[in-house]
Amino acid sequence: MTLHESSTSPSTVRQRFRELHVASTPLLMPNPWDPGSAKVLESLGFQALATTSAGFAGTVGRLDGRVTRDEALGHAEQIVAAVNVPVSADLESCFAADASGVAETVRLAAAAGLAGCSIEDYDRDTGGLFPIEAAAERVAAAAEAAHAGPDPLVLTARADGGLHGLEDLDDTIARLRAFEAAGADVLYAPGVSAVADLRRLLDAVSLPVNVLALADAPAVAELAELGVARISVGSGFYLAAMGALAAAGRELLDDGTYQFWVPASRGGEATSAAFA
Repeated sequence: MTLHESSTSPSTVRQRFRELHVASTPLLMPNPWDPGSAKVLESLGFQALATTSAGFAGTVGRLDGRVTRDEALGHAEQIVAAVNVPVSADLESCFAADASGVAETVRLAAAAGLAGCSIEDYDRDTGGLFPIEAAAERVAAAAEAAHAGPDPLVLTARADGGLHGLEDLDDTIARLRAFEAAGADVLYAPGVSAVADLRRLLDAVSLPVNVLALADAPAVAELAELGVARISVGSGFYLAAMGALAAAGRELLDDGTYQFWVPASRGGEATSAAFA
């Protein structure tokens, strides 16, 4: 069997990833931060994974938005190599303001063996959103690069206003509709989690929609009833792991006890099963 024919060839994996996006049967897609966490999540039964820009940045001691394109793509390639399930990459704003730079980032993502990638409309240089016309042009450039060739990537276009204090649902919906017209495959408005807002958003677009599972988000069953096609956790699992690490450290420093070994034993079981 050749690589192209195998179950883990880019063509097969990308097609599988596309087929997993079904409205009302949401794909649960958690976000590992290194190859080990990716292997654990795969072993638990998740059918697809996505990188987390904040989680990866944390592994090298930086805040979100402080890694380079080469670093992010190298990290994504490591995750792809570690697992057999489809992997989508959080590529922030595609590390470029101009359309040609965006397209180059997506071409490099395809070369890394990814099944998909995302593009934000947040401009880290200005601290605001790209104007809607410019944002749509960037999505169009990303879509053209993602869909080039026989094995297209699944492109997720993000309207990120809700994560940056720019909570205008009308503007978010207008952006998602523009991104749909520009050629995106999946739409994503992280920070939109109220049932009424999600219902409006889902009624306004026809593409699969991803929802970020924040603490106040509806449960999976309710999101399924609304017609959501994919649910991700962003940096949530990474931060949960860091929270457990901090709690264990504080216990040792402040109490001088070792109860951290109780949850640690469960971690040992998970890694033993995943890495065997």
